[in-house]
Amino acid sequence: MSERGEGRGRVRTGGYVGFADLPNQVHRKSVKKGFEFTLMVVGESGLGKSTLVNSLFLTDLYAKRAPNTAKDRINKTVSIETNCVEIEEKGVRLRLTVVDTPGFGDALNNDKCEEAIIKYVANQYEAYLQDESGLNRRNIVDNRVHCCLYFISPYGRGLKPIDIKFMRSLHDKVNIVPVIAKADTLTKSEIRSLKARILEEIEEASIRIYQFPECDSDEDETSSK
Repeated sequence: MSERGEGRGRVRTGGYVGFADLPNQVHRKSVKKGFEFTLMVVGESGLGKSTLVNSLFLTDLYAKRAPNTAKDRINKTVSIETNCVEIEEKGVRLRLTVVDTPGFGDALNNDKCEEAIIKYVANQYEAYLQDESGLNRRNIVDNRVHCCLYFISPYGRGLKPIDIKFMRSLHDKVNIVPVIAKADTLTKSEIRSLKARILEEIEEASIRIYQFPECDSDEDETSSK
């Protein structure tokens, strides 16, 4: 009859096993392969979405669009546009895909404007699952939406019904980061007041948004020592 030990403590190896180098191996493999990141931007026209994305990644992803006329807005529908660019910084490659949603919130009737976006997100998850279930899994391209920047108009007193409806329908599928658009047109006190109001309405609607970590892992390790 064999006996099982209880309560195993920490044991130091007497020699070099090799697993201590695993983080370095994973790091080298990841850097060699590069990283993939898909960012979705959603919001009404004229809120500076294109300008912010170009500024974040120091690229020019968007061509200038002509503003919609009143006639265009009557039957305006939401379309999905993707822009892909490879960025390299200090030897690290990033395949950035920006998913734009022109037409969102621009029509006179916006009751179902979120449906095309939800369908697109679901299709990317389905495609990734199919690739993961296949035989050749080495060259899988991850087009799942990793983050959604949702632009909120700075001219209201908080969230509109379309804002709440969209975030509530997508918060269990994508990391949502609400952005107060054109915040530089507001005073500091106006920004604080609007931000507090938006966060209050988000909590009341039971919407889960992405919570930024207070510090990164390196700072965690330093503070715990």
